[in-house]
Amino acid sequence: MKHHATLTACASLLAAGMLAAAVPSVSADPAKYPTHDAAAQQLRQAGITWSSSGRCSDRNRSTCTSFTQINKATIAGVIAFKKASRCAVTITGGTEKGHSPGTYSHWNGYKVDISPNQCADNYIGNFRYAGRRGGDNAKMYKSPAGNVYAREGSHWDILYYNGNR
Repeated sequence: MKHHATLTACASLLAAGMLAAAVPSVSADPAKYPTHDAAAQQLRQAGITWSSSGRCSDRNRSTCTSFTQINKATIAGVIAFKKASRCAVTITGGTEKGHSPGTYSHWNGYKVDISPNQCADNYIGNFRYAGRRGGDNAKMYKSPAGNVYAREGSHWDILYYNGNR
């Protein structure tokens, strides 16, 4: 009987919209690859290459390309993109310093930059055009999975909300 009374009270609070306020919200941080090498292994197995002007992977140097603390969904997303598009993929930017700040940023593991090529350009061009991004006026395309591909001057800036293409 006590259990029934608790359920009834919870149902009443829920209906009144008060239960959500009484229960602390919990948001899980996205799963990450703790090291560059752990993420690089996944990319290498998928046939994805990467380059950096500094020939390094130090997250704290802007001339490096680092995957340290990159979201697992970002790695899964770029792998899914390569498989679906059948294009060559070269990553030129990861979680290293030097990118724009923000919640959904390179530093926080949500973004990669890839080199443009005709195959990738054509494939991304088939996604839904999503307008131009404020600030740099980059053309944006949204994939069926909701990820955003922005064509910056020398590369594609890709925001992966999830591990699909």
